[in-house]
This record gives sequence, C-alpha cells and structure tokens, in this order.
Amino acid sequence: MNIYFLVEGRSTEKKLYTAWLTYLIPEFKRVDFHDQVNRNNYFTISGNGYPSILDEGIPNAIDKIQEVSKYNYLVICLDADEDTVEEREQYVNDFITKHITVPVTIEIVIIIQNRCLETWLLVNRTIFNSKQPLQGLLADYVQHYDVYENDPELMGRFNCRNHADFHVAYLKSIFEAKGLYYSKKFPGEAQEQYYLNQLRKRIDKTEHLKTF
Repeated sequence: MNIYFLVEGRSTEKKLYTAWLTYLIPEFKRVDFHDQVNRNNYFTISGNGYPSILDEGIPNAIDKIQEVSKYNYLVICLDADEDTVEEREQYVNDFITKHITVPVTIEIVIIIQNRCLETWLLVNRTIFNSKQPLQGLLADYVQHYDVYENDPELMGRFNCRNHADFHVAYLKSIFEAKGLYYSKKFPGEAQEQYYLNQLRKRIDKTEHLKTF
C-alpha cells in the first residue's frame, strides 16, 4: 500500500505527520519524491494554504498519482478555520466532484483539523495543567477557556482575528510557560512520541477532539 498525503500547511503538518506516522505505522517509509514509492511508502507535500490546496494541490496530486500508478490513497489534510468541519469537508467534496476525475484505483480520505492542527496540540495534559500558577497572557487565556478541562475544538476566539490565530497563540504560551518553543516551522516537542501518546490518551478518556 502507498499513500499520497496532501496537507494544507507549508511546514507544520509535513513535520508532525511525518513524525507521528513513524510511531503509528513504522512499517511505512517516507519517500522524498512522489515517484519513489514502491511498497508501504508514503509521500507528503504541501498544498500551500487554502484555497490553493483545492485549486492547485488536488489537481496536481491526481496528476502525480496517475503518473506513477502505485498509490492506493490520497489523504487530504486541511483546517476547518472559520467553517464548521462539515462545511469545509463539503467544499472539498464539491470541488472534487466538479473538477476532478478520480482514478478508480484511488480512495480519497479527507481529514479536517478543527479548527487547526494547533487545536489538537492543546489537549496534552502533561505539558499543561491549568491548576498550576499561571501568569501573563496564559492566565487570561485560561480564564477565557480552560483547555485542560474543556475540549479545545469548542473554544471560541479571544483578542484575535480568527479562531486559528488564538489557538496558535494559546499553544505558544503553554510552551513558553514550560521553557519550550513552538512555531509552525519548528513544532519542537509536539513531534515527540510522548506528545502523540498524550493526545491519544485524551481522546480515549474523554469525548474531546473528535476530528483527531
């Protein structure tokens, strides 16, 4: 089996998905170029944001998949942003139906990150405990919405132009409180296996993070 991953972000998803897949399906090996797949390989490429991932990313992915004829899945990963998960998924499906002829050998899987990838990263309870002393912006964020106790996917905006900006700012504040650094180019600890395990633990014990 071979998988073609088309992700929205220019950096974060490529790094995190690659790290997580190493832990989740170690028998699969990443290739650097789409035409290097053979057996149990995956290739990851950025769609350079939204809506570019639709207008350019999906057509290009289908072209590459047809060129090689060795892929079984096209996995499209993108943020819900200000839409609902259902709305964003419908946009993608409508685009594919209207503009794309999907090879019969390919199954398309759509993963919607609600609201963004950083929303998922907010659920790690080992890196953040709201019961501990809090200072600065992090204290304000927790007073607005406590992601230790509550589902980050349900968190609204706070002093930011959109949900995703706030969720990223919240996550950065959590990392800074631990003496760590997070950015979209350098996701740091979020790439480690223990971090992924904490995300899985949270969804096993709660009803949180349904899109994960």
